[in-house]
Amino acid sequence: MVLHQYDYIFAIGTIFAFLDAWNIGANDCANSWSTSVSSRSLKHWQAMILGSIMEFAGAVGVGSSVADTIRTKIVDVDVFEGNASLLMLGMCCAVVASSVYLTICTKIGLPVSTTHSILGGILGMGIALVGADDVIWWGGDINSGVVQVFLAWIIAPLMSGVAAALIFLITKYGILLQNRPALKALYTVPFYFLLTSALLTMLIVWKGGSSRIKLTGPEIAGTVVGVGAGMALLTAVFLCPWLYRRVIVGDWQLKPWDLLQGPLLLRRGEVPPRPAHVRTVRDYYRGHKTLDELQAARGTDEEHTRNNAEHSSAASSSDEHPDSPDLKAEHRVTAQAHAAALGDDGSSTTTDPDVINVCGPRPEGKWYSGAVLLWLVKKAFLNGIEQDIVSAQKNESRLAGDLEKTHAHAAHYDNEAEYMFSFLQILTACTASFTHGANDVANAIGPFATIYGIWRTGNLEGSKTEVPMWILVFGGAGIAIGIWTYGYHIMRNLGNRLTLHSPSRGFTMELGAAICVIIATRLKLPVSTTQCITGATVGVGLCNGTWRTINWRMVAWIYMGWIITLPCAGILAGCLTGIIVNAPRWGMP
Repeated sequence: MVLHQYDYIFAIGTIFAFLDAWNIGANDCANSWSTSVSSRSLKHWQAMILGSIMEFAGAVGVGSSVADTIRTKIVDVDVFEGNASLLMLGMCCAVVASSVYLTICTKIGLPVSTTHSILGGILGMGIALVGADDVIWWGGDINSGVVQVFLAWIIAPLMSGVAAALIFLITKYGILLQNRPALKALYTVPFYFLLTSALLTMLIVWKGGSSRIKLTGPEIAGTVVGVGAGMALLTAVFLCPWLYRRVIVGDWQLKPWDLLQGPLLLRRGEVPPRPAHVRTVRDYYRGHKTLDELQAARGTDEEHTRNNAEHSSAASSSDEHPDSPDLKAEHRVTAQAHAAALGDDGSSTTTDPDVINVCGPRPEGKWYSGAVLLWLVKKAFLNGIEQDIVSAQKNESRLAGDLEKTHAHAAHYDNEAEYMFSFLQILTACTASFTHGANDVANAIGPFATIYGIWRTGNLEGSKTEVPMWILVFGGAGIAIGIWTYGYHIMRNLGNRLTLHSPSRGFTMELGAAICVIIATRLKLPVSTTQCITGATVGVGLCNGTWRTINWRMVAWIYMGWIITLPCAGILAGCLTGIIVNAPRWGMP
């Protein structure tokens, strides 16, 4: 029996569940893709396309299992027997509070746990409706109860940090610090592809995907190993010959579609001289100085500052002595040259060559004219694709501190070896994004599935039924739209603002975080991907040999966001629920 008298609750829940999913894409997409964009392994628009596809696939294929944890393991739903509509109202208040809190955090640029936001909302509404005694504080295992939130503050960053650090140390001492690191990196590419592909397959098989495939233990092991080995074989046959010609031989004429030639590429003839303007491998450390370079540059800057002061003093003297026109002319030329190098607002006009402009300038005319309206629509949906993430991360702020000096403490490895790891980083980013969609779509659709189930059936059993496919699609679409429209905002606060990123570092960060999320998904423990990637980033940063390679201000800012999320969302949801339930009611005469 459909509860049509509560259509308005269902409608409000639908709107704010979509807003919650949008915030997951806008706030959390940086967890999977900021490392790839910051290290220049991917352009921002490429990351947005891949992120949308992988997040949607993870949400639809594997999302319902974790959604059940969100719905049933924080508040004992059985206490609502006979009054299921009250649970429907409570879940609506929880998703409203969570989405409002996330919207504020996304706007101010605070990367928070969307998982803990909805858990706080459910906790707050549970206390408001049934009291603290019926809240599941400790369910007897690690993946139930409110205690999982506090454990995740420690487990998620520690587990991902250790995993990422171990992988990076093996990579660092086994490849990057060896002779001919690019060639040694080439040898390991199939192994890393095997490892990452096996992990992704493990997640899909464990959860069964949308078709709920049931496999026994040996069948699971055979599938995981088989897919990983097959991916490694394809990589060895097609990608490795291409990389050998491209990097080791320096064949600058190779195109991406030449991959299909496989071993036949090894029979290509001599490489013609490379034009000066063509690069076979991009500079992944462009704009980042070593410590020696920074000290030399800052010494030069100090000397330049002193010269400018002397020059200004001389210019002032020329004002007092009309017989010194040469000094005045020289001062004007210097000022004009400096102004030409800056924009109207005094900021540098240099932009990353990877940034594209798809919207173009605003056409002339009234805002309601056809051309202007079309441009406004394009700007609303495609503005994110035009953002210069890498340059924006270098902007000064209190949280960034002396970012240039922080980066200077990190070692610069062989650029050609880094290029090898850029392909691995793309795969690990896709894996992390897929697992994020699987794990975090529950934050939006878990409460909404309960709202829909009770509204459709009119009883408590509707809150325990399997999540319908259309709700998974609904949540996945909201995440994808969040990535496209506002995902760049949080991405600017992560990446290089935590520590220096490069493909070798980035892929180990992403793989370590993916391992943590996969284990958490297997245990039905809704950990925060923000915590996982932050822990992995700190773990890899510490492997540079000094704690100075990490921006601890930003780490503290992020950790503060984790701590305040649960109480803030909980108080907001509790107050909202309490006001609605206990509001005075006046009968009509």
